[in-house]
Amino acid sequence: MKETKKDKNLNNNEEEMKPQKNNKPKLPDISPSKRFFTNIGGSLLIFFVLITLYSFVSGEQAKKPDEITLTQLASYVKKGEVKAVTIDGEKLTVDLKNKQQKEAKKELENSLSQSLVNYGVSPEQISGVQLKIVDGTGFWYWFMNLAPILIPVIFILLFFWIITRQVKGAGVQAFTFGQSKARIIDPDDQNQLVTFKDVAGVKEAKEELLEIVDFLKNPKKFLDIGARIPKGVILMGAPGTGKTLLARAVAGEAHVPFFHLSGSEFVEMFVGVGASRVRDLFKMAKKMAPAIIFIDEIDAVGRVRGTGVGGGNDEREQTLNQILVEMDGFEPNEKVIVIAATNRPDVLDPALLRPGRFDRRVTLDLPDLEDREEILKIYARKKPFAEDVNLRTLAERTPGFSGADLYSLMNEGAILAAREARKKVAQFDLIRSIEKVMLGPERKSHLLSKDEKKITAYHEVGHALVASVLPLADPVQKVSIISRGHAAGYTLTLPLEERKLQTKKEFLDDIAKALGGYSAEKLIFGDITTGPSNDLQVATALARNMVTRWGMSDKIGPVALEDPSGKVIYGRGIGEKEYSEQVSALVDEEVSAIMNEGLKRANEVLETHRKALDMISAELIRVETIEHKEFENLLIANGIVPKKKIEEEVK
Repeated sequence: MKETKKDKNLNNNEEEMKPQKNNKPKLPDISPSKRFFTNIGGSLLIFFVLITLYSFVSGEQAKKPDEITLTQLASYVKKGEVKAVTIDGEKLTVDLKNKQQKEAKKELENSLSQSLVNYGVSPEQISGVQLKIVDGTGFWYWFMNLAPILIPVIFILLFFWIITRQVKGAGVQAFTFGQSKARIIDPDDQNQLVTFKDVAGVKEAKEELLEIVDFLKNPKKFLDIGARIPKGVILMGAPGTGKTLLARAVAGEAHVPFFHLSGSEFVEMFVGVGASRVRDLFKMAKKMAPAIIFIDEIDAVGRVRGTGVGGGNDEREQTLNQILVEMDGFEPNEKVIVIAATNRPDVLDPALLRPGRFDRRVTLDLPDLEDREEILKIYARKKPFAEDVNLRTLAERTPGFSGADLYSLMNEGAILAAREARKKVAQFDLIRSIEKVMLGPERKSHLLSKDEKKITAYHEVGHALVASVLPLADPVQKVSIISRGHAAGYTLTLPLEERKLQTKKEFLDDIAKALGGYSAEKLIFGDITTGPSNDLQVATALARNMVTRWGMSDKIGPVALEDPSGKVIYGRGIGEKEYSEQVSALVDEEVSAIMNEGLKRANEVLETHRKALDMISAELIRVETIEHKEFENLLIANGIVPKKKIEEEVK
């Protein structure tokens, strides 16, 4: 059970803007050593199979027929028991009429017929026997005789050739270990082409980058007037705001090669490999200039140096040093632009951000209402929509969503429609997908007992009622006791309008709203469950930020005690505080005071509107989900005027 307000971003998904057609699946990269031992194992297996087959064949050949003398052969011929005789040099193979086979040997200087006549066999008796003569000088004769010797020798030679070849390949791989692993997108590849038309929102960022595009297309205009284009541009923003997509759009607009790799791909366990790859990357880019090098997540190698982490020969620091040298060594006429992206600019080394390296810093914010609508239009391409789809409504219901969140929203809506075997995506599918992106899928198998359902209903209505009564809290859009993700129920609140700044009073109302479920459980049941755990975490974190980051404490005053991540800035020390134990105790007191004040306000609202709490909770237990319009009607029935109605009266 928790109150839900969209204020987070999901992981970066901007790479999936363009469909990539006709791309062959890439096979996994197997290391030379692994491939070497795999081939040895396969060779040994084949060797043992051949040995087994050879032993089997040799064993079959070892079962020779019974050997008889010429006298016995002559006796068989006289009796008419011989069907055929095969002559192979001095070797005789005798096939009897009773299907037995015998072997004999004849004299080399005499023919078989002459030998039989000498043993008293008449010519008539000899004529009744089929005589077959085998030519002992053909290819197959010699092959069959030499195969038992040649096949093992040939296999052993082949085995050692494979081993030698693999060892040589491993040596070659060692020489190419320091080469760059950058992926190159050719400007003529239409399947991967991205332009500014494919990027919605971020208007200011696109304007900054248009100069980069103009320089790559027409550098003479800048050089003639003595201007020098920035060597590097660093894109900063929350995950999913379109940093990688925007970098690809710059390359697409300028129609130049695009070298793309992650900061972590430079670093290996061997010292010096990362620096070698940096040199190779810039060498490749200079040969193909004009070009763009894009380093994603540059904070993987660009963190502040001198912290002592990794020792004096830290591979990451050597890689960073090489990047600094390469970027500072550009000539004014070299048309290679470095674009980097990070969502942690606060941890980057100052030498990396100084003028002459990354001259431009472009910040990408979360999209506002108009931008979200434009982004939804881009992701709506090639999706068949029903007549009731309204992208404006979706944009209004998704404040705080990043571009990646909006992509996931549209994709989940299409999946829901396909799952139900419909040919078009309806508005209902997209509305459901908003909640799926925010909270996760419905847990239909997670059935609540009668008592749990009642507790959950009062908990969620406690959130909703406090949010509806307090003047600065966001209005309620939906209340549900259907489980999603880790929440047994949820209350969805959305602001009436986009806002960039929040006041102390708004934060205090938000804390009271978060404690509404806690207060309702204690008021109705006289006990507390584990349901409010997430609400307490959110409210406590908000109260601590008010005290330590935003100067909203009267006792402590306008002092920032922590950075946005709640920790000491990287490089100033690990685990050490910037303030005394007395101040720390005062912070705890202020946080506790804010939480207790919020709980007191929530209790007052619920006690004043106890009738509305019981009525709306009973309705929620019956229908399980109450939408915005139905909830407003229930508020009006209990004498509570919705916030939207107040605005209309003012107008």
